[in-house]
Amino acid sequence: MLLGMDAVEQFRGVVSGSAWSLDEGALAIAAGADPSLQPGRWLAELDRLAEGIDSFDGLTRRLFVQEGFGGNGRNYYDPRNSLLHQVLARRIGLPITLSVVCLEVGRRVGIALEGVAMPGHFLVRHAGTNRYVDAFGGGELLDLAGCETRFRRSTGMQLPFGEHLLPTATPPAILARILENLRGVYRRGRPADLDWVLRMRLVLPGAGVEEVLELGAAMGRQGKWLDGAAHLESTVETWPQHADRLEQAARSLRAHLN
Repeated sequence: MLLGMDAVEQFRGVVSGSAWSLDEGALAIAAGADPSLQPGRWLAELDRLAEGIDSFDGLTRRLFVQEGFGGNGRNYYDPRNSLLHQVLARRIGLPITLSVVCLEVGRRVGIALEGVAMPGHFLVRHAGTNRYVDAFGGGELLDLAGCETRFRRSTGMQLPFGEHLLPTATPPAILARILENLRGVYRRGRPADLDWVLRMRLVLPGAGVEEVLELGAAMGRQGKWLDGAAHLESTVETWPQHADRLEQAARSLRAHLN
């Protein structure tokens, strides 16, 4: 069983390697929320889903027609929507976690798929084509016009749409986006969960001082004032340009002991 820092360290070990896969990274995230998680069980489920698939159309039919994967629009902010093993068990999730299922089944059968980090809505692209899968929409196939419709519906933005808004997402970026979703959910009164999410986020590229400060605050909300202050002070050398903010936040935590 993995608890707290053990799950964070396992996650660090997975993504620090040179040959990790997206399913392994997503399950390592999920272990932060579920100490009883057994990754092998869920890797085997992905293997099962991939059995007998020999085409892109066969993949979408298997996942979204036969197996019934789709978006959880009724309870979008349920944290289980961001935990890969829960998505596999319940057949519902967020756009990005459903896309991970699609990507990982495709990888198993040699179908080249790409995650697409469109603002506001994550998609899957059949590599080298203009065929996109909206996993949250039950596997609906989209062309560029369909992607634009999704973009405007989810963001409300009226800026010119084009392929520049459909960038390929790297595996680390996909994991970071999953953690950002959990970060938003756990800000709502779950500081112990926010703690491990932020620690995992700091392992990946693109994190910065805002995550450090939020982690210190989450530690303080758990009554870990000295630990939180020490954590903040330990990062001053990494972000010397933010030394004043970090040191002030550390002093604020220590003030709880006065």
